[in-house]
Amino acid sequence: MSSFPEQTFDRFPAGRPLLSDGVHALGRDAVEERIARLRTALALRVLPGAPVAILADNSPEWLAIDLATQRAGLTVVPLPLFFTPAQWQHVIQSSGVQALFCADAAQGAALGFTEPIDCGGPLLLCQRPAARSTSYPAELEGVQKVTFTSGTTAAPKGVCLDSAQQWEVAHALHQGLGALGIERHLCLLPFAVLLENIAGPYTALLSGATTICPPLAEVGLSGASGFDPQRCLDAIARYQANSVILLPQMLAALVAAAAPGDPRLASLRFVAVGGARTPARILAAARARGIPVFEGYGLSECCSVVALNLPGALREGSVGRPLAHRAVRIAGDGEIEVRCGAAHYLGQPRSEGEWLATGDLGRLDADGYLHIDGRKKDILITGYGRNVSPEWPESALLGTGLVAQALVVGEGQPWLGALLVPARADITPAQLQEAVDLANRELPDYAQVRRWAPAAPFTPANGLATANGRPRRPLIQQQYADRIATLFDQTEHAS
Repeated sequence: MSSFPEQTFDRFPAGRPLLSDGVHALGRDAVEERIARLRTALALRVLPGAPVAILADNSPEWLAIDLATQRAGLTVVPLPLFFTPAQWQHVIQSSGVQALFCADAAQGAALGFTEPIDCGGPLLLCQRPAARSTSYPAELEGVQKVTFTSGTTAAPKGVCLDSAQQWEVAHALHQGLGALGIERHLCLLPFAVLLENIAGPYTALLSGATTICPPLAEVGLSGASGFDPQRCLDAIARYQANSVILLPQMLAALVAAAAPGDPRLASLRFVAVGGARTPARILAAARARGIPVFEGYGLSECCSVVALNLPGALREGSVGRPLAHRAVRIAGDGEIEVRCGAAHYLGQPRSEGEWLATGDLGRLDADGYLHIDGRKKDILITGYGRNVSPEWPESALLGTGLVAQALVVGEGQPWLGALLVPARADITPAQLQEAVDLANRELPDYAQVRRWAPAAPFTPANGLATANGRPRRPLIQQQYADRIATLFDQTEHAS
């Protein structure tokens, strides 16, 4: 399968648009025409197989470019808007990008693409001077998309994916969700995040559902970490969305903003949450608000979703059963391994193994549901020799609704400490202490947080969080080293 399935658009009932930005709707003929025009522009300007980048907000045009590169046999490199200019340059240079789709010529020129071309749409195709002679990595042969994720602040890693891998995930999700009759999917995450790109529009195209993709600010997302839950709720109601995809912190904000039985949630049939561990209290509170939420698990190396709870196949405390196209096993040390073919990182040799060691610890129960216990490398061994996954107490803290982010520390220490980011600016230190006390009630003594200190938000923009909101622990601990040290100062605090 070299490109998206040719019969995909046949799934749409007459009169139902494929794509919409909330103002303009594009039917099958309009999307096909746009893809054809983009292919013509790319064929004239870009070498076959050469990488093309996209730096833009969500829109139907973003998706048309994505699909056009598949039809043209080109590699597309999404550039997250929340990356820094240094990160953009790293991605461009390491992948040998020859041309860039972006919103304005000045932005392209700042990145070295000084020759703008009007492709008849809202985005310009900007080239480097003499771009057709520019070399690009030979290892990109057969690669349709390079998604950059994690890594250090300046050098994120690129995961190389072919078209078949992406559509395989979308097909598995379509099979699992087909009975829901979803007609409208509202995109709340950036398309540069693989989870939305594949589980959202690709799955919607296979399901005959309209993909609604207005600018992210309209659905409440701003910058690297700003989220307005009221604006998001209003957008869900305005577009009568049947499905959305959320990160855990977005779900927590919606739970806090919505009233029980909030009419703005009435159209939702399926809400997927993933990217990081979601506290059980938040999931329960979401369902009490009428949010049909289902937690899942995935990795970019496995082309996003690996396991997902589904209607009729939901188990609390798990991330669901592995999808039909995935096999999961647990290694002797508790690490989750996924059979997803050889993981291929840009600039690194292709692996020959079928099983990917995920770095996550977990277990499969008797019915095949996957449970996540935390990151293997993050396990803390306290001064008393007890092993603790920091995600365990962190999840309890986040579940109080008063803590937006938490980082638990305590390697080799007699107790655990935590850095806490309050959920709102008006939360007092006394309320944060109440949150700690509440979380500790559900934890054994060795996993309880004895001391804490406040912290500023961990975001992709400041390099302290991944695109999916996971904290970058070593960098946070380095930046807050002095503050963390005070949590274990036995001369300053009585034990």
